Amino acid sequence: MQADTRIGARLDSVPLSRYHWKLLALIAAGMYFDSFDIYIAGTVLAAMIKSGESTLQLNATFVSVTFIGMMAGAWLSGVMGDRYGRRFCYQFNLLIYGLASIAAALAPSMTWLIFFRLVMGIGMGAEIVVGYGTLSEFIPPAWRGRFGTIVNLIINSSLFLSTLLGWMIVPHYGWRWMFAIAGVGALVAWFLRKRMPESPRWLASKGREREALAVVESIEAACGVTSSVSPSVSSPVARESVPEASSRLRDLFAPGMRARTISAITVLVVQFVAQFAFVSWIPTFLVKEGHTISSSLGLTAIMFAGGPVGSLIAFLLTERIGRKWGIVAFSLICAALGVGYPFAQSEVVIAVLGFAITACLYVLSSFTIASYVPELFPTALRLRGTGLANTIGRAVSIALPYAVAAAYAGTGIAGVLTLIVGTLLAQALIVGMFGPETKNRSLEAISVGTEEGARERGEGVGAFERGR
Repeated sequence: MQADTRIGARLDSVPLSRYHWKLLALIAAGMYFDSFDIYIAGTVLAAMIKSGESTLQLNATFVSVTFIGMMAGAWLSGVMGDRYGRRFCYQFNLLIYGLASIAAALAPSMTWLIFFRLVMGIGMGAEIVVGYGTLSEFIPPAWRGRFGTIVNLIINSSLFLSTLLGWMIVPHYGWRWMFAIAGVGALVAWFLRKRMPESPRWLASKGREREALAVVESIEAACGVTSSVSPSVSSPVARESVPEASSRLRDLFAPGMRARTISAITVLVVQFVAQFAFVSWIPTFLVKEGHTISSSLGLTAIMFAGGPVGSLIAFLLTERIGRKWGIVAFSLICAALGVGYPFAQSEVVIAVLGFAITACLYVLSSFTIASYVPELFPTALRLRGTGLANTIGRAVSIALPYAVAAAYAGTGIAGVLTLIVGTLLAQALIVGMFGPETKNRSLEAISVGTEEGARERGEGVGAFERGR
């Protein structure tokens, strides 16, 4: 079908306008409360231990079911989003998450809270897949990467708000209000997002061209464009390589798609490994290395200030150096910093290196999770591919604490940094060899990568597999 390329060409040709910023705000709002809820766990669990409502074992179960739920949500959202549509999926998962958060605020016991957390986890795992995937299908190529980095910056800022509200609310009013805030916020976002349209690209991929054209025309009107494009005029952009009927899981590993799927899985596994192993464990490492609690927390605060700085760097660079080579470059930079970190002796050097590593990790987060992975797949497989990569990444993160603990027990902080550096180098190698560049390219042009598409361009499949 040529409908999907015509629809894509019209979406890519509209000027950036208030419509796109409103869309970003609505998508970011749902993802913000999703992230907020992840970060409140530490405050809530500590308060429940102090009040005697929970134990360390129950707290561990709470954390485990969160990851299990997020893994299941990432997988289910990929299947449902490609089958039933982006709009259905992002509203369905946000409603589940919002209602489960309200139920958690009313939970009569820790056992019930753990159950509701499992349900919340499904919604939280789905939101990151559907949110970034949906956003990528509406934004013109010149701004698609930057919009992903903006959303990444917004949702990561929830760490500060959750910490602040936890400090202000929990000691005086109890932990239940934290879940209530997250639930109410999610439901408000759900109500506001009811007016968001279905993705025209998804509609076209399902053969629903009339509906897709109606949405595109409304977007053009909102952006002040009077379209002169006839529905019968085809775009010069190549057709998508995976037709509407071909949207099965095994198609992700078909010739031409295999390299993209491996690239997507690689960057998400590496991102979860590197961020969790460094960001989540660094306060513990500092204490174990002989720093006081006060010194450890102070150094950690300085290091973690690199997070928003990294997102801003990604915003400035994503449409200049591109996602592929940005991932390669910052993987190598971060690996080099990681090699030097174990040799740092003074607190100043530790803080500076830690700040730089955190900034690099958040640059990579913006390049990979927020931008690159959704761009790698054609419309018919976009959420399946993103969901599969997220599912495998979440599965690895469940086992990661044991790997980190074993690495530290063996060779100390050097062992943990070796784990991180090794994954970063693998990422640079795999993306550099197999990953296509997506900068300033339409999603339809990016998706031409199967054996048929390569032959149409006079290339062999091996050329694509090498990342051309």
